[in-house]
Amino acid sequence: MVTTNFLILLLGLVFLVKGSDYFVKSASTIAKKLGVSEFVIGLTLVAVGTSIPELASSIVASIQHASGIVVGNVVGSNIVNIGLIVGLAAILSPMKTEVEMLKRDGYIMLFSAVLFFVFALNGELSIIESGLFVLLYIAYVFFLFEEAEKYEGKLHFKEFIIYFFKFKYINSAKQKINGSNRNGNSDSEDGNGRPEGGFAKDILTLVLSCAAIVIGARYFVNESIFFAELLGIPDTLIGTTLVAVGTSLPELVVTVSAARQGYGSIALGNIIGSNITNIFLILGLSGLLYPINVAEVSLFFTTPVMIVISLILLIFISTGWEIKRWEGVALMVFYAAFLPVLFSMS
Repeated sequence: MVTTNFLILLLGLVFLVKGSDYFVKSASTIAKKLGVSEFVIGLTLVAVGTSIPELASSIVASIQHASGIVVGNVVGSNIVNIGLIVGLAAILSPMKTEVEMLKRDGYIMLFSAVLFFVFALNGELSIIESGLFVLLYIAYVFFLFEEAEKYEGKLHFKEFIIYFFKFKYINSAKQKINGSNRNGNSDSEDGNGRPEGGFAKDILTLVLSCAAIVIGARYFVNESIFFAELLGIPDTLIGTTLVAVGTSLPELVVTVSAARQGYGSIALGNIIGSNITNIFLILGLSGLLYPINVAEVSLFFTTPVMIVISLILLIFISTGWEIKRWEGVALMVFYAAFLPVLFSMS
């Protein structure tokens, strides 16, 4: 019995590692073929793909009215993403950063964290507030892909807020839908009806590798919990560490893999994009199903910690436009200090 569980644990880890390798490579290839920067792909496609475990678990928890799991999953994952994952990736390989990581996406990440804190001050994330989060995410995605040329490289936080309140993303969505209906599949096929440039193969690789990551994460987490219980580790400790870190395993393996392969933009873009996705999309969709109650420990401790560590990351991004090894160590020390305080409050 134990031997079988151990083999499943190893198999889950293999799925995670190999799936992440193929995921990063296919995402990079798609970025080049579409003429989109690797950083933008990391912020959107890779970020959503690696956030699937958080999305699935949060939606199920919301249906079951388990608000604590929803909020804890999202806020905890965001802290893990920066403290543990960016920290580890920077230690393995210092990551080059860009101005957009700070003035556009970094500020949007910080804005999402602060906005959630403001909305949660009354102890609940309402359906209306959740709907606003979803709209903000839709606007963010269209803003990245549609507005790059119009602003001539000045896609900053201010332009995003103007773009959102002018509802430009609604017109962009209509144009995309109408254009798709008129053109059918003509843009994706060559004269003989075959997918152009092997694009279909890249998409298939991306989907299959994403599935491998999710399946690997699921079995790896389940078997980790099994061995923790077998060794007599308390349930509270299991939930706070293994489950919280477990749903962030896709971000961990994809980010570390990207950093080691030299795709620093995808590595950091994945984390920033995942944090934005976690709040705007995952909390938004979960809250649309049922209003989310926010516990005091989430409101007065974990959410402020998420805001603080986000600020620290933005500072590190701008120091020499590189996240250095010592800064990675500092992030991991911050995360290590956060855990015992959290345990003492639970």
